Amino acid sequence: MRLLSTIRLEEVLVLQGAPLFGALFSLGTFNRHSAVALLLLAVGSSLLVAHVFLVNDWSGINHDLRDPSRSAGVFLNRGVRRAEVGALSLVLLVLSMVLFSQLGGVTLSIGLMMAMASALYSVPGIHFKGVPVLNSALHLLSGLLHFLLGYSVFHALDGRSLEIGCFFAAIFSAGHLTHEVRDYGADLRNGIRTNAVQFGKVRSFLAGFALFTLADGLLLLLAIRGTVPYSLVLVAALYPLHCYWALGTLRSGLTFDSVRQHQLHYRGLYACIGVIMVVSLLLT
Repeated sequence: MRLLSTIRLEEVLVLQGAPLFGALFSLGTFNRHSAVALLLLAVGSSLLVAHVFLVNDWSGINHDLRDPSRSAGVFLNRGVRRAEVGALSLVLLVLSMVLFSQLGGVTLSIGLMMAMASALYSVPGIHFKGVPVLNSALHLLSGLLHFLLGYSVFHALDGRSLEIGCFFAAIFSAGHLTHEVRDYGADLRNGIRTNAVQFGKVRSFLAGFALFTLADGLLLLLAIRGTVPYSLVLVAALYPLHCYWALGTLRSGLTFDSVRQHQLHYRGLYACIGVIMVVSLLLT
């Protein structure tokens, strides 16, 4: 139980949205077969994302120990050895791939690409986390793959999947940029050249907000075109609220606490959009 407690369960659950929405957008008739496939996808995706976070924690352990906001929760300070975390991450990776293999070759291939992207981002010696711009590009790709992972379970990848997937990719990369702004102080002390360290907190925050704006505009366009349910035009009504929160966070000086609060705000906002998506898809 002590070893399992090292898994960032909250973050794992948050990142299940994209693959499950991908499955819902491609799902035809709901029956026993599709229910089993959804279960395999949900479990496999959760195991894979848990693996991703464990690899990140395993690779960045020395940096986290020097971060006052994280050091208390670091697994070494909770009696868990680094080798144990590494072993658990490998077990989770293998289990996720076994489950994806039951869903088809395309789903398995996408899962493998997601694992490779995680390794490129975190593993020492490669560590794209510390390469400005390239790290955000990697998150754009990963966000798209998250959505396509679910879409591939019930439908062949097509233009529609790429269009909708770009919405999730933009949100994922925008969230990453905001996360870098929050962790600016720790990354600066550890010598990690994130976008926020390289270009400054304000520019990175504005770049993240620009990506959020692009995502909302894309979703609005897709709703008007009929690619996604028309009810999602409501994203336009929610956008001013996001602007208000972003402006308040900028005025606060982009402190750790203010950015963290902003993250909670926009996650709640996109959770509302997600609920609208689910209801609309179920009705259609």
